[in-house]
Parts: sequence; structure tokens; C-alpha cells
Amino acid sequence: MDTPLIEFKNVTKRFGNKTVLERVNLQIYEGQITTIIGLSGSGKSVMLKHIIGLIQPDEGAIYFRGKPLAQMKKAEIAASFAQISYMFQGNALLDSLTVYENIALPLQETSNLKKAEIDRRVMARIEQTELTEAIHKYPAELSGGMQKRAALARALITDPQIVLFDEPTTGQDPVRKNAILSMIAQYQKKFNFTAILVSHEIPDVYFISNRILALYDRRIVFQGTPAELENFDHPFMDEVISSLEALQKELTGLYSKRQFGMLNHLQLKRREVGETYCLVVFSLKELNDIIIKVGHDAAQAALRNMGLYIDKHFSAIGGFSTRRNTNEIITMLPYSNLAEAESMMENFVADFHKKIIPAIQESTCNLASGELVELTIMAGIAEGQSTDDIDSVIELAKSQQKEIGRLHCATGGVNL
Repeated sequence: MDTPLIEFKNVTKRFGNKTVLERVNLQIYEGQITTIIGLSGSGKSVMLKHIIGLIQPDEGAIYFRGKPLAQMKKAEIAASFAQISYMFQGNALLDSLTVYENIALPLQETSNLKKAEIDRRVMARIEQTELTEAIHKYPAELSGGMQKRAALARALITDPQIVLFDEPTTGQDPVRKNAILSMIAQYQKKFNFTAILVSHEIPDVYFISNRILALYDRRIVFQGTPAELENFDHPFMDEVISSLEALQKELTGLYSKRQFGMLNHLQLKRREVGETYCLVVFSLKELNDIIIKVGHDAAQAALRNMGLYIDKHFSAIGGFSTRRNTNEIITMLPYSNLAEAESMMENFVADFHKKIIPAIQESTCNLASGELVELTIMAGIAEGQSTDDIDSVIELAKSQQKEIGRLHCATGGVNL
């Protein structure tokens, strides 16, 4: 594997008699989204402060691109830290400055660029983060989503190679949480920076992360891909699994993709040979149009309303669901055969237009005059057994999809 961008080797940090980090070893790789998860007060913020140089370890060493910071000259260290930007938990926008002024501030404070060059760079970031309409507004005049985008534009104005996100979803409602994560993933791909997220929750960051680090009892007890976390045998995982029920309605109303995999893995262990299950694949076909025309918040609200209704309908009969990708929801119906699943779907569709269409309409149809968004909801069912590859069953269900609802929404209302 490539040389880590950032590496901790046996890092220990104490405050008085309290040891916060004990012989911590971790690697963070360039170009990835890495999420550090752990309970509140576990030392994640202390770890973050080590990364940006605000705290020095009592023992051990921190490496940047393979070289220990302790062996670097001051100029080298300054150059290394200059590549890092920080997006604060509460955005930390200055209330007395406009969006333009907030974004320009880091360049004004840390560079010798002329006003014309600062203006060019700021305007480019404003356009790239879709803030043109808010350029002269103050933070108090912005929506929560625009405030986050303004904070991100400011973090990106110095062209950093690494951006740290400190608890980016804390204190947000479920729709905003997913919208923020979607925004981080979108701009990380767009600007190709290395993202490091820290969270005391165990949220749906699995969906956007390349790599997970788990901080538990003062140490990093796991580092690897979200898929590898599924088979991690450790007390930390007991806490993850025990928290799934509470997490189910926390973000989209659904389990994360990885949590869904964990639950399915547990179900497989309980199934007898030959026992069947069914999968339902739901698709919201034009969700990307909603993102483009209305924004991330509206798209996440539509997905959440759909997810909550699916969960409410199927969890009562033992089903559990996940978002497979941006516009797909998968529902597992354990111990069901095809006939039973089709009967369940008939009941689902019978209530669908009365309960879910109005909710989606409310969350997505607040459009500018003349705009039109079409949303088609598809569903397909397939039967599988414990010996079947689940991805094959999912693909079979997708091939069986049929339209179960369609809406056209605009300023004037909705047509089914």
C-alpha cells in the first residue's frame, strides 16, 4: 500500500493523571474519505488537534508523508500544516461579514495576493459551491445548508489538500445530516481533497467513507474499509450492533448499507438450509433532477419520507431496509417466500398513494415558478436462499421492477 499521508505511531497523550490516547497507531491515505468514529469524550478531538499541530504527543511520533514531524524543520512543518484546512462543527462564520467576506478572509489574512486575484478565487469558489445568490448575504440570512456550503467554500479557498470535518452532522435534523454528508462526498470528488471526518455518533458516514477508524478505550481498535468492519469481532462492535435500533430512524429512516449487511449476516446464521427470504428493490428514478433543481435538502427529504414509510410498513413484519445508493432502497423480508412478499407489496401499494405521495410532494415541490420535476417510483421483488449471493438476488429484483407510482410536481401542485 502507498505511504500514508498521515500516520500515528504509538502516540500517547496525557492530561495530568488522565491518559486520553494510549499507544495509538493509525494511517490516513491521500484522496480518501476517512471517518474516525467513537463515543463522546473518547479522545477524537484530541486526535484531531494532533493532526493540525495544536497538541504534541507525550510519547510516540506523528508522520506526514512518511517523515516524522519531530525531525522536520520549522519551515517544513509550516508548509505541511498549510496544506490542511478545518471545517468547524458550528461553521464558525463571522456574523458581521457577508458570505463573500467570510470566504475571502483566509486569503486576506494568510497571503499577499492582490485584491483582484482574491476576488477571482473567491468568486470561483462561490460559483463552484452554488452560493452565487447568497454572495452579499450575512450568515443569519442563510439556510442551514447554505451556511454549511459557505463554511466549506471558506475551508477550500486556500486550495488545501486535506480538509478536517469536526462533527459535521452534530445537532442537525435527520434530513440535514444526510444532506451534509452528501455535500461532503460531492465536493470531495469535485476538488479531490483528502477528507477526515470525526464523529461521536455512528451515523451513515459508512455510506460515503473509504476508510473507518474506530477509537475505543483510548486506542484505535479498528482501521479498514466499511466492508471489513462487518466481520470485526470486538466489544466495540457489540456497541455498534446494539445501537442499530436507535439509528434506524436517525438519518433516512433506514439502516446504513453496512449496518444492513451486518443484520443480514446475523440473519444468515439463523436460517436453516433451504429457507427462503425475499428482497424488494425500490428506485426513485429522477432523484438527481431534484438535487439539481431543488437541492440536496429536498432530495434527502424525499428519500427520508420514502424510507420512513417503507420502514413503518415492513418493520412491523420483521423487514429491515437500507439505502443501496443515492436513489435505491432495499428491503429484506426474512423467512418469506415470493407469494408472501407479493401479497405484502399489494398492501404496500394500496396505501402508497394516500400516505407517501403527499409527503414527497410537500418536501420536493417548493420550486421556482415554471419548474417541473417528475419522480417515478419503481419496485421489484426476488426470492433467495441462504446459499445465494445477495448481489445476484438484488439484481434479479431490479430486473423485475415495475412502476408503482409517479408524480409531476410544480408550483401549482402535483399530478399522479
